[in-house]
Amino acid sequence: MDLSSINPILLAASLMVAATPILLAAIGELVVEKAGVLNLGVEGMMIIGAVTGFIVAVETGSPTLGFLAAALGSAAFSMIFGLLTQYLLSNQVATGLALTLFGLGFSALIGQSYVGIRAPLVPDWNIPLLADVPVIGPVLFQHDPVVYLSLVIVAGVWAFLKYTRAGLVLRAVGESHDSAHALGYKVVRIRIAAIAFGGACAGLGGAYLSLVRVPQWTEGMTAGAGWIALAIVVFASWKPWRVLLGAYLFGGIAVLQLNLQAAGVKVPVEILSMSPYLITILVLVIISADRSRAAMNAPASLGRVFHASN
Repeated sequence: MDLSSINPILLAASLMVAATPILLAAIGELVVEKAGVLNLGVEGMMIIGAVTGFIVAVETGSPTLGFLAAALGSAAFSMIFGLLTQYLLSNQVATGLALTLFGLGFSALIGQSYVGIRAPLVPDWNIPLLADVPVIGPVLFQHDPVVYLSLVIVAGVWAFLKYTRAGLVLRAVGESHDSAHALGYKVVRIRIAAIAFGGACAGLGGAYLSLVRVPQWTEGMTAGAGWIALAIVVFASWKPWRVLLGAYLFGGIAVLQLNLQAAGVKVPVEILSMSPYLITILVLVIISADRSRAAMNAPASLGRVFHASN
């Protein structure tokens, strides 16, 4: 065992990369749940984004087009959930689970001829001057554009929900869809827009896995990332900045366990591999141990079916 082989600067930089797909999926799901919709299909949307983005990037040679296709493809895929739950009034939990199962199966079907192919390189952005600062530069300012985009999305969602009229309307729909409807707001349209945004973010997260983190297509490569994103949203009490902390916590533990394996730590590899999931959930549960406060932060209409005639 040689712990001196672990480079703390490289570890911190890798943390941001590892956290990005979870962060993107979680911040999208936060907006969906703020609108009062519980979509358990995050895993399915992520895997659809992963395969769509990979196929388009390989065929065009452009990772940018791959990420764009992943966002659009997963947003379109999420409309299956939106149609069934918002117009046909199906159960949100059952429909979300079905969406995940369908996404996993469909992605395996369309991606089978792309197994083993390398994705085109996504270049890093070395921000002038800042990238050369010792320690801080390599950690914060030498990443690919999607890492920075994820942070911009988090800040944008926070500002949207806190300071804009549209964000206030979306939160009102999530708190009491009947009251929002009585005031003349189009509840179904607002929720459909939120579902599409959540799908797009999940697609970006999935594409990040297949185009940056691996980078190649492998069946089932999301490996539970969508479920972790769901857990982070709930245990972060539906607050964007706590979602950011939760995602980075998961990313840090995931990177650390890989470094510990490489350093030859005498712990069964299975325990190290499952440690990011266990520790992330444990810490987030402790953070939100006050159940009454967590319940107050949950959108009051979360998961409830809306019908205009109610």
